[in-house]
Amino acid sequence: MMTVPVHKAPLPYETANKFELRGVGLRYFTHRAETEALSNISLTFEPGEFVSIIGQSGCGKSTLLSIMAGILPATEGEILLDGNALVAPSRNVGYMLQQDYLYEWRTILDNTILGAEIQGMDLKIARARAIQLLQKCGLGDFLQHYPRQLSGGMRQRVALARTLVTDPDVVLLDEPFSALDSQTRLAIADEVTEVLRSERKTAVLVTHDIGEAIAMTDRVIVLSRRPGRVKSEHRISFAGYENKRPTPFAARSLPEFNEYFKMLWKEIDVHVEG
Repeated sequence: MMTVPVHKAPLPYETANKFELRGVGLRYFTHRAETEALSNISLTFEPGEFVSIIGQSGCGKSTLLSIMAGILPATEGEILLDGNALVAPSRNVGYMLQQDYLYEWRTILDNTILGAEIQGMDLKIARARAIQLLQKCGLGDFLQHYPRQLSGGMRQRVALARTLVTDPDVVLLDEPFSALDSQTRLAIADEVTEVLRSERKTAVLVTHDIGEAIAMTDRVIVLSRRPGRVKSEHRISFAGYENKRPTPFAARSLPEFNEYFKMLWKEIDVHVEG
């Protein structure tokens, strides 16, 4: 049986800020009961690292991402970026949702600069940045098109460019490919990963797809059943790629991929006990 490598591969690049969760927990209160959704989650995301979070449905993956984005306040613990507490949404943390939420009456370019408009950024600078990102995403010929003229994968690339145009240090991705067909998911995984790595962003991906997590990210975090806790962490590396990452598509054909898949499948324990 093949041994999965466990050495820590060096990060391909570095940016400025470390992103941390310290003892994060969340409880929901009603007049009748208290429900613990997340418990004592402590994680550190190194600058430039691409990390995925997986777990059973209902374990709190997307809830945790909302806390990390500053949208939902934790009832315990704290979120830190470069040592500073995050207690509200910040321009330093970008959030890409499952749906693209593009405005159908705005052009692709105008959709991409929407976040910059809301944040009061210099629109001349934002527009130039948006054009650069859209070109990097393979959409340079579609700047004046409208969302209805784009495929689902193209719309998600616009959503990614919109997230990056404000130049956040951390990018959070909440199952951004879940609405796409399998062929499009495979293609866009390569494109999104390349853009995020070339932009040198710290990225956190929530996904229910084990293969996606292995192929795209440097480290996989498994959450337990509710209340969600960190059950395990697995650094992903492939022989012959010690100083770089294979593309997500190429990673799926490497010997280690199936070993990681079987290990993570057992960790998630998807079978419901009777």
